Amino acid sequence: MKKLKIAFFDAKPYDREFFDKANKEFGFEIKYFQSRLSENNVIVTKGTDAICIFVNDIINKEMADELYDNGITLVALRSAGYNNVDLGSVFGRIHVVRVPDYSPNAVAEHAVALILSLNRKIHKAYYRTRDSNFNINGLLGFDMAGRTAGIIGTGKIGVLVSKILKGFDMKVIAYDKFPNMKNEKKYGFTYVDLDTLYKESDIVTLHCPLTPETMHIIDKSSIKKMKDGVMIINTGRGKLINTVDLIAALKKGKVGSAGLDVYEEESEYFFEDYSSTIIRDDVLARLLTFPNVLITSHQGFFTKEALQNIAETTLSNIRLYFDKNKLPNEICYRCSEFGSPKPCRKERTGSCF
Repeated sequence: MKKLKIAFFDAKPYDREFFDKANKEFGFEIKYFQSRLSENNVIVTKGTDAICIFVNDIINKEMADELYDNGITLVALRSAGYNNVDLGSVFGRIHVVRVPDYSPNAVAEHAVALILSLNRKIHKAYYRTRDSNFNINGLLGFDMAGRTAGIIGTGKIGVLVSKILKGFDMKVIAYDKFPNMKNEKKYGFTYVDLDTLYKESDIVTLHCPLTPETMHIIDKSSIKKMKDGVMIINTGRGKLINTVDLIAALKKGKVGSAGLDVYEEESEYFFEDYSSTIIRDDVLARLLTFPNVLITSHQGFFTKEALQNIAETTLSNIRLYFDKNKLPNEICYRCSEFGSPKPCRKERTGSCF
């Protein structure tokens, strides 16, 4: 049997570790590239059967054309999000599969870690005590019990955040374009409209997909409706927040704190080491100056369990396509309607096209 060749882009040491371990069961020939997929290196995909990409690897129309010309019929995303792929350009030519549920617990727990750290100023206290400064002035937090958390997006991650926050005896309200009433009852949160969520929440945490409708769902108009001193958490996608508007609200004190695991223009910086250079992104540099802003580098997914699941599911997606022509985790441009629960036609026909 022919050994399948996979071109693997934006490969980090931890990617190699977990994919090499998982690949012992599959036996693929994986060629790792440290660089991200781009118009400059797409030529290296010629002669391979599939490519594996991450969130900062971009596939636009020109690259889709070249991938198709190079004989690529499958793009395997080792992530849940897929807004970095122009689905319209690949539709009918190249299948795209993803890892939809690598570890909802990992991201949910990270979101709550950001909340706790910001509230109790753990990140600031750490540096104080490291300098033998045991003064607690400026580290005042608040009891989470009795406060209201507003969750935007009640998929698997959102409902797990609700479950955790209910454990702190918080009131949890939520908004979702497609509300799941069974989960509302199971997890004990209450669905409300967006304006009510903005008005009543002490903490707003984002767990919805990035779509044209949710882009900049947090901006100056929505922030204006929020409580003074609101905490905003984003472990979803950077473009859910208009960062310039967030900075303006932080400067005025309207937003009391922000925990960001993602950033609008993160692709140039996140996952890379810029400690010995200058951050040329003025917006990101400004965010880093706020003592009440905690930024992590898109690490919400980064647990052993998640990386193991990502590797196993990604390689399984590739095997199922080439051996059995099955695409259980395909992203359907025609049918999905960007996250709609509408059943995809591939469930009836076996393929999106």
